[in-house]
Amino acid sequence: MADDKLKTGTTTLGIVYSDGVVMATEHRATMNNIIAHKDVRKLFKIDDNLGLTVAGLVGDAQVLTRYVKAEVELYKLKRGAPMSVNAASTLLANLMRGGGGSYGFYYVGLIMGGIDKTGGHLFSLDSAGGLIEDYFMSVGSGSSYAYGVLEDNYKPNMSEDEAVNLAIRCLNAAMRRDSASGDGYAVAVINKDGFRELSAEESLKRAEDMNLMVGFAKHY
Repeated sequence: MADDKLKTGTTTLGIVYSDGVVMATEHRATMNNIIAHKDVRKLFKIDDNLGLTVAGLVGDAQVLTRYVKAEVELYKLKRGAPMSVNAASTLLANLMRGGGGSYGFYYVGLIMGGIDKTGGHLFSLDSAGGLIEDYFMSVGSGSSYAYGVLEDNYKPNMSEDEAVNLAIRCLNAAMRRDSASGDGYAVAVINKDGFRELSAEESLKRAEDMNLMVGFAKHY
């Protein structure tokens, strides 16, 4: 199977907190029952105020990511201001609705998140261009496990620390039960100070402090 047909079983998620959003994924890519890669990037910086998580076909996800990054940059050059989260999400949804990709449509599930003048926002986008906003969401093969943690523990106006720790707990739950999710945490915070991705060491330390590492290999 060619790389652009590679299907990525995954867990991606986003959480709105008091001052912005937290977005997170793990690193594993699968091809049927084979672990194809153990260090796949599924969390992308689109702009200082925008991030995107991807699930689905690698080729489709990469094309869409490149396209929206270019359009967001052009908008900023023309308008002298960053694109809002809603505008960037709508742009991407319209592109996906127009068709293309590997099967005549884009075989992906995306989360666009970020902050603008109206606060922090998250939008999920499906392969048909459907666009839904919510305060927390998860996409991918491990999302049912992540949602179990999110539904139980999310609260409005969470602090940044609470939201980051909750994201790591969600990924941990998915990696324990979903064979297509694993091989580490990718976590980013987007707020008025911009886009900041946590180091692997910081994510691991937080997991250890929450006693989530029992039974896990150290490289997680």
